[in-house]
Amino acid sequence: MRTPTNHLPRVALLSCAAVLAIVAIAQANHRTITDSDRAFWSFVPVKNPASPKTRDGGWCRNDIDHFILAKLESEGLGPAAQADRATLIRRATFDLIGLPPTPTEVEAFVGDSRPHAYARLIDRLLASPRYGERWGRHWLDLVRYAESDGFKQDSYRPNAWPYRDYVIKSFNDDKPYDRFVTEQLAGDEIAPDDPDVIVATGYLRHTSYEYNQRDVPRQWQDMLDDVTDVTGDAFLGLSMGCAKCHDHKFDPILRSDYYRMQAFFAPMLPRSDLALATKQQQQEYETKLAVWREKTAGIRAQMKPMEQRAIAASSRDAISKFPPEMQAVIAKPAELRTPEEKQWAWLAMRQVYDPSENPQVKVGGKDKENYAALKEQLKGFDAIKPKPLFHGLLATDVGPVAPPTYMPGEKGPRVVLEPGFPVVLNALPAPAIVPTANSTGRRLALAKWIVSPKNPLTARVMVNRIWQYHFGRGLVATSGDFGHLGTPPSHPQLLDYLASRFVEGGWRMKSIHRLIMLSATYRQSALRAMPEVARMKDPENRLLWRMNTRRLEAEQIRDSMLAVSGELKHDAGGPSVDANTPRRSIYMKVIRNSRDPLLDVFDAPESFGSVCVRNQTTTAPQALLMINGDWPLKRAAALAARVRGEEASADAESLVNAVYHLAYGRAPGADELQAAVGFLNRPGKDNEADTPDANLVDFCHVILNSSEFLYVD
Repeated sequence: MRTPTNHLPRVALLSCAAVLAIVAIAQANHRTITDSDRAFWSFVPVKNPASPKTRDGGWCRNDIDHFILAKLESEGLGPAAQADRATLIRRATFDLIGLPPTPTEVEAFVGDSRPHAYARLIDRLLASPRYGERWGRHWLDLVRYAESDGFKQDSYRPNAWPYRDYVIKSFNDDKPYDRFVTEQLAGDEIAPDDPDVIVATGYLRHTSYEYNQRDVPRQWQDMLDDVTDVTGDAFLGLSMGCAKCHDHKFDPILRSDYYRMQAFFAPMLPRSDLALATKQQQQEYETKLAVWREKTAGIRAQMKPMEQRAIAASSRDAISKFPPEMQAVIAKPAELRTPEEKQWAWLAMRQVYDPSENPQVKVGGKDKENYAALKEQLKGFDAIKPKPLFHGLLATDVGPVAPPTYMPGEKGPRVVLEPGFPVVLNALPAPAIVPTANSTGRRLALAKWIVSPKNPLTARVMVNRIWQYHFGRGLVATSGDFGHLGTPPSHPQLLDYLASRFVEGGWRMKSIHRLIMLSATYRQSALRAMPEVARMKDPENRLLWRMNTRRLEAEQIRDSMLAVSGELKHDAGGPSVDANTPRRSIYMKVIRNSRDPLLDVFDAPESFGSVCVRNQTTTAPQALLMINGDWPLKRAAALAARVRGEEASADAESLVNAVYHLAYGRAPGADELQAAVGFLNRPGKDNEADTPDANLVDFCHVILNSSEFLYVD
């Protein structure tokens, strides 16, 4: 029977003794947080600035433009002209859904002379289910999403994908960001019976796992460190991991801050035994399973002792490999284990036998033949056996009591650290920790603190990321580091303006997209010669006197080739697929140590840590793979077959036009058309035309390798 929540005491975040302990630790480390530390730009409260006055001459379309133009005017610069409509639809479509616009979409937009045609375009793209597939990928970078363990064995995780689908759906639904964060940190604490919410705790399960690590406490600590580090990186833009071994060398983050933050995660227990199903679905399953169990009771009774002997034999061998102290924990009855020992036992049993991780029992020896025969008999009842409920990678707390959190390596008596927040932000209200019968309530308190409208970091960090993905660089270029080692914002007032709009608008991301993309700043042309004053003052275009030309990301390159070749299948969600399946790249298996060559060479993240800004390299292997790789060659052949099949006349000129419209969203120029037609009609060795299809495939291959296909202006 569950204890009513309101009968449990509200626990203060920090006891007096804990505060004194923290002060003592800080003094011992010779670091004191000062008012000067708290005055650093990212730690001061978000302001709500008014847009500045400018001599815009009608250029500004919304407040964003006034902030941008004011900075340009102060440096003697002005904005670029607006990009043409074909460029705008290509830019906006790639930004919001990660795919090229179709020729029909380009033609319709370019020819739409009605007012607000561009605003309607943005609204259509934001409403597309493809939007979540594009922007969900950005989030998966931040949380180091992967579907394998890492390390040498790198085992596949077949039940990791529901988290990926949760992220995509959350973006498509425009879920408020504060709710999105809270569900990932504490979905089990706010809605333990809702599978659409607890699936979000998959965020806590993306840590690497070493299958043969016998030092279980060390591996568990590594996993806690990883979750703590990524939480600081993804939600707060702070490199908390730098304070793991000592006070941060540059930022006002104490070593005690790190472990007090980690204390929120200390009670965490990974779970693979929870079904992603409603109570009704679980009840229906149990009803059907009871019938099957009754019909098969005799067979299973004969199988059980054989399974127990097999499990016992394999378990003895596996357990013997652990140190004596860990063997003692495993041998201890579950009800006698401390919370910490329960966590260690879970981790150790992954190497022994855990039916929630590996339900298959391998029976050998003298029982092998009899067991196999009984399994065949059992199969005769498969028709009445319900399909198993799906069990995701989830997490809960180990119980209402948390294991202690210590700072490792401290001399003298170890001090238990209670959960708490960085001292530099102690002006923020600290939410109370409210335990329940099954949970400490710690992660929910952390989530409430992170998404507090008064937190100076959270909204700034997220709107900066949105800006970054639209312009190629954030207002804070180091979008994962809002500390002293990062760069200050190029437009601090604009950053605060966006953060204020974000919170006031209910933490809705689509409204920020719309605000940014409807600005004149976003609509600028990228094809502008650099003015001399820009060469002297702003060669990197931080002030945005033009738009930035950007190379497509790895997934966009792959998906675009499939889209223009007509092969892309828009099957959404479900188990991940192999790279040769023509689905969007976000649905491909993400194996940490065995990466897809195309995505790898074009700088897809490695999923070992939070990635806030992808590398963007230009290397010889990229060209070699695109020119000689089997996968790009097949896409070129498919594109050739598509235009050959769609163009009734099939003359060279119509084929060239079709390829240009599919790949570039425009018609070829006169010189381009002449050169391409000549290429398709080129003579062969015997002064006769080469095979027309072979020429067309080569032409399509050239187009897919071109800068215009791989870059967006």
